[in-house]
Amino acid sequence: MVEATDSGLIGMRDRALILLGFAGAFRRSELVGLSVEDCEFGNDGLTVTLRRSKTDQTGAGRKIGVPYGSNPETCPVRTLQLWIEQVAITGGLLFRSITRHGQIRSGGLSGGDVARVVKKLAERAGLDPAKYAGHSLRAGHATSAAIAGASERSIMNQTGHRSVQMVRRYIRDGSLFRENSAGKLGL
Repeated sequence: MVEATDSGLIGMRDRALILLGFAGAFRRSELVGLSVEDCEFGNDGLTVTLRRSKTDQTGAGRKIGVPYGSNPETCPVRTLQLWIEQVAITGGLLFRSITRHGQIRSGGLSGGDVARVVKKLAERAGLDPAKYAGHSLRAGHATSAAIAGASERSIMNQTGHRSVQMVRRYIRDGSLFRENSAGKLGL
């Protein structure tokens, strides 16, 4: 999907949006609510302060770490830095709407906009867009992390889930083949 993005500012924003959304396991409402002030770049990566979320209506907040990626083309931290630098955003909303003429607007994206970006990129990448939406970034993180061997606890730390039962619903079918007893039969 990253390779399916446009080459201009819209593509740069969309790459930053989907890579940060996937790596941070953010809900679409959390992504569109982020401001530049919520992002702190450091030696290990990006620390995002999530000031409010669906499960944190009181605004206690929590910090989410997004490490540097090993591939510069898919590194969420470098991609976000590039987006911020290219559009010279110094404050306010992180992900903003862009006119078809490349003008950055002060208004941010909506959760529906995130879903449209994900569907558009899924279709361009040859995937069935009906199977993807804004929530796919969050669910995809949980599933991909489980397939890669991440513990449920580490996935819960990233997603903010408080119960193992809920995070297991996100992991989907990714764990069907990881630690599968049939694989130990020597067939």
